[in-house]
Amino acid sequence: METTKTIYQLHEEHKTWLNKLLFYKDELSIMTNRLSEIAKKNTATEVLSLVDHFHNQLIIQKEQIDILHHDITSHESYLQATVRKNSNNLEHTKFSDHKIHRESIAVFEKIFKELREELIDFLSKWM
Repeated sequence: METTKTIYQLHEEHKTWLNKLLFYKDELSIMTNRLSEIAKKNTATEVLSLVDHFHNQLIIQKEQIDILHHDITSHESYLQATVRKNSNNLEHTKFSDHKIHRESIAVFEKIFKELREELIDFLSKWM
């Protein structure tokens, strides 16, 4: 059976996810700065290769954040259009749960956490 939610519940989840994505984007910036510090201090090929690897991973995660942000704001726009069309019955209207968005956020957070842990290990060895 499909789960349904009110427009208010969906909107609150959107706000929560968008705030999380802002946090992760800030964290990416901090991680990038730390990698730059390592690259300046260490010119060994092995270290620079790992710096490059992590830098590429951070770029991928930033792209994922952008994609998730776009998907969530698109769904929010859909909800806003629904409000404009039918504002009278919103209290009782139920919408399909945005399960795909929830799963996408969960997968992103898992991958981001793993990357953060790997990067922290790397930084602790070379800072």
